[in-house]
Order: sequence, then C-alpha cells, then structure tokens
Amino acid sequence: MQLSASPYEERLTAPRTWWAICFLVGVAMALIFLPFGTLPLLGALVGGTAVSAVVASSYGSIRIRVVGDSLIAGDAKIPVTALGDAEIMDQEEARAWRTYKADPRAFMLLRAYIPTALRVQVTDPQDPTPYLYLSTREPQRLAAALEAARATA
Repeated sequence: MQLSASPYEERLTAPRTWWAICFLVGVAMALIFLPFGTLPLLGALVGGTAVSAVVASSYGSIRIRVVGDSLIAGDAKIPVTALGDAEIMDQEEARAWRTYKADPRAFMLLRAYIPTALRVQVTDPQDPTPYLYLSTREPQRLAAALEAARATA
C-alpha cells in the first residue's frame, strides 16, 4: 500500500542573511571571550554560532501542509470543510492584513520576511476565528491545493 504524497507542503525557512547574522553572533561572543585566551575565544565562536543557528533554524522550521482533508499550519490542524474562500495577497495587501486590517481573533501564521500570504475564511459557526492568515511563498499553489482538497472532501 502506497501513501499518497501531500498536494502541498512548504517550510517557512529563515532567509539566508539570518545565517550570516548567526555567524556574527558567534564573532561577537568570541570578542567577549578574547581576554580569556585562544581556547575560550574559539569555544565562544563555535558555541555562539551554534546556539544562534539553532534558534534561527527552529524559527524557520514551521510548515504549512495540505494533507488529505486537512490544512496543517504550524500547530493548527483545520479540516478543509471548515474553510471558505481563499484570498491571495500580494506584498502590499499582506502587509495591510498583518497590521492595521488584522483581526485579533484571527489565526496568524506570519513571517515578516515572506512578502506574500493567503487569507482563508473560516466558515465553521462554532469557531470564533474569522480567518487564517498564512505567510507563504506560493499562495497560488496553496489556494489550489485547498480547493482540490475541498473538492475531494
């Protein structure tokens, strides 16, 4: 028995510049330990770089998936039958919905370094969440995957 592949899966990885910043954090730690000698300096360089890289990696490890009849966005798992229309947002519209247009009751899976997003209405009357805001690099593909999952559900 073969398992079918997910029609949509995206990992919201941190931008490349963050990895350079991780190295700079290590350099800063090394400079702090400079008065203590070469070995502590090297330990601080490696340790500071490693710890900051783990933080950047964990922040960028969040995933958005459409699996079967569910949308999994971070820790949230929502059946596609509880979702309504999806609105693809460009950079300006996404910024507006992240800031002054945002509803405090909405589920926001946002990463400011991802300029585009998808806003999906929640149609479940038992759920007080009005919509899902999902930062995504491929909003058209995510909307198509949600539509396909809704059609088969």
